[in-house]
Amino acid sequence: MQRTITRVLLVVFGLAEVPVGLWPLISPSGFYQQFPGFRAGWVAMDGPFNEHLLRDFGGLNLGLAALLIGAAVIGTTTVARLAAVSALLFGVPHFVYHLGHVGHFPRIDQVLIVATTGLGVLLPLALLLVPARRVSPPATP
Repeated sequence: MQRTITRVLLVVFGLAEVPVGLWPLISPSGFYQQFPGFRAGWVAMDGPFNEHLLRDFGGLNLGLAALLIGAAVIGTTTVARLAAVSALLFGVPHFVYHLGHVGHFPRIDQVLIVATTGLGVLLPLALLLVPARRVSPPATP
């Protein structure tokens, strides 16, 4: 069984993925021009608009959100770890890409991009490191 901290991390991480998934599906051009919302242009500064790619990215993030939240609901450590590995398989290449492609952004954006994409690696790593809850054997009379 999962520990409470595992469930909380899964739900928080999953909920954070929902807007990043919905936004490009609802408004690909809006996501392209305005992401992340508080500092516009992170996607637009990285290449030409590609609606297909943005819709795929949105669907991927919604799928990841469903997996993370579903893992919290199911409640087993094995499923939580599977969700964490899945998040890492997306998060590590995403983070590594951004490490090498932030030079054209203002310094504050560089820091924010590296920090936010780094969370996509740190959160699943934390999920993998939380030990499973020990199940006590039933007491015998």
